[in-house]
Amino acid sequence: MSTLELSPTETVDPAELATDLPEVDLSALPAHIQAALQRAGWNSLKPVQLRTIPYLLDGEDVMIQARTGSGKTGAFLLPLLELLDFAADTCQVLVLVPTRELANQVWNEAQTLFGNTGLRSVAVYGGVGYGAQNDALKKGAHVVIGTPGRVLDHLLRRTFTLRNLKMLIFDEADRMLSMGFYQDMKAVQRYLPDKHVTTAMFSATFPSYVMRTAHDFMEDPDFVSLSTDHVHVTEVDHIYYMVPEMSRERSLIRILEMENPASAIIFCNTKVAVHFVSVVLQRFGYDADELSADLDQQKREAILKRLREGKLRFLVATDVAGRGIDIPELSHVFQYEPPEDPESYIHRAGRTGRAGASGIAITLATRVEKPGLDRIAKRFEIDFEERELPSEEDLAAVVGERLTALLESRLRERDNIQHERSRRFIPLAHELAEDSDEMALITMLLDEYYQKSLHTPVAPPVEAEESKQQRSANRSSGGGRRRRRR
Repeated sequence: MSTLELSPTETVDPAELATDLPEVDLSALPAHIQAALQRAGWNSLKPVQLRTIPYLLDGEDVMIQARTGSGKTGAFLLPLLELLDFAADTCQVLVLVPTRELANQVWNEAQTLFGNTGLRSVAVYGGVGYGAQNDALKKGAHVVIGTPGRVLDHLLRRTFTLRNLKMLIFDEADRMLSMGFYQDMKAVQRYLPDKHVTTAMFSATFPSYVMRTAHDFMEDPDFVSLSTDHVHVTEVDHIYYMVPEMSRERSLIRILEMENPASAIIFCNTKVAVHFVSVVLQRFGYDADELSADLDQQKREAILKRLREGKLRFLVATDVAGRGIDIPELSHVFQYEPPEDPESYIHRAGRTGRAGASGIAITLATRVEKPGLDRIAKRFEIDFEERELPSEEDLAAVVGERLTALLESRLRERDNIQHERSRRFIPLAHELAEDSDEMALITMLLDEYYQKSLHTPVAPPVEAEESKQQRSANRSSGGGRRRRRR
């Protein structure tokens, strides 16, 4: 198995990430954890819980590949009943999540599992006032669940501290990075104690940029995959959306906005479609270019160089033009339409999931094209996952939350003079917000700022030297990891 690049000078063999801890048995769990299972109405542990709980009870860092709905929330909440000091009125666990919706979902499940044990939790996220969150934090919430930006705000305001932190959880890490939270995650890291904190990262996929991020926050983590019967890293998720023929390009835009990949190749069947899609993406504000067989070698190499260097976000190409493209950092491949030749699907999907990383291949298909996709699935034994096309409301919610996080991050960077300068516009802001006819001015400003943010890297490469220095500092302060049980 090939090694997986994590940084310019460090690699890891996926075989070394294999799980070595036995699954936990329900009957062997302490009585208070079994009571929590009863409160939740669970008669048995789910696979992700069986395999994850031993790591957290043992204080080991671990990456878990598991999808939403797999039971991962219980996997990291249940061990807390055994590990935390209920009498200490301080934050002992930090759970970072990508959205306010997920923060509330995790908090509600915590309320059920914790019951009347005395273990307190709070959900903190942007877009709402600080009052209730401040009160819960000052009372000494043991478990803080929140989006990175709002967690960072509270840390800066000193409404709570991470000095006594025992565990750090990244939930839906791939989505968190696609929301643009990388810089906030790194900023939160500066508040972690100078000792080893048990860290777990849950993600549906582990493309290379997620692996690098994990490497920056974790020491020698194990890897557990719930997608197959064995542990491995190399994997491509095959997804398709049923789309209307007359608005296929609008569907593509909507999916791109939801996925928000750092970079991707979009395959089309014809040169005409390649040009059309690239123009649509450019008009929408995306950094996109096209690659077709008509381009001479010099122009072709210049475009591929921009893609490899991260200076081009989306490449639109035909199968002929896409031959020989090898971009190790590519997390997504989109197929604007299913290929006419089934063999081409394997070629297209194979552009992602390179060098041991996992990737995502997304296909747009109409009802007329669905039988052809079924034949591809049968011929190559591919298990396609059908997803529902996101609605305008779904998209508005995700984009709104992403923009709120970006604006809050920008606000934190401003100094006192800049804040004073901004206060001149408070009366105007109230006036515009109260006048529906003037709402177009506000939406225009928000849209322009969001468009500029579209080209921000999802997760910049982590410098190997910085990671080494941080780990060295942790070890020198007595925070090194315990030896694993082999």
